Amino acid sequence: MKITVFGATGGIGGHVVEQALDAGHHVTAVIRNSSRFETAHPALGIVRVPGLTDPELLLPALEGSHAVISGVGPRGRKEGLIATQLTRTILDAIGATYVRRFVAVSAAPVGTVPDGDSFVNRRLILPFFSAFLRDLYADLTEMERQIQLSTTEWTVVRPPKLTSKPLTGTYRTALGANVPRGYSISRADTAHLMLATLDDPATIKQTIGIAY
Repeated sequence: MKITVFGATGGIGGHVVEQALDAGHHVTAVIRNSSRFETAHPALGIVRVPGLTDPELLLPALEGSHAVISGVGPRGRKEGLIATQLTRTILDAIGATYVRRFVAVSAAPVGTVPDGDSFVNRRLILPFFSAFLRDLYADLTEMERQIQLSTTEWTVVRPPKLTSKPLTGTYRTALGANVPRGYSISRADTAHLMLATLDDPATIKQTIGIAY
């Protein structure tokens, strides 16, 4: 499979690139002109762009791709709808091509509290982060809405607290919901699930919760 990865220099996107290459896929990593990117591989192509604001500039990165994975997300609490804007540019570019499969990362607090969740999650952790990072989650909520309105065969992965622990390949998932009592997941395992959805038709037009 040929996969185009946006946010390839980020924590999740970097793992997507490495794992996809290890699995034998061909990868096109889309990075900013100013970004450093030291990964090298015979099956890796790099497309440098000034930013994710012009869909036309993204078209070369999508040529021949079977799927797009986006690790693009908010950069901070007070930057407005940055993830929404960047993702909309990606979706506009995809709409001008034959690519249809699109997988993006969001966050667990965008979803609802699942049945059977713990008191700590329901009453403390989720309310605190939802309030403290209100603007960030508003951005991700609107980003998801734009994705769901698109013509792509989309999947949105919603992790809780992200860690830098290594890949395990062992985690819980919930289709269309958050994982009950799910407190954390590594970026590497989040990337693992995003790649796994490409071979799973049941995940098309679905959100997926993930956690240990």
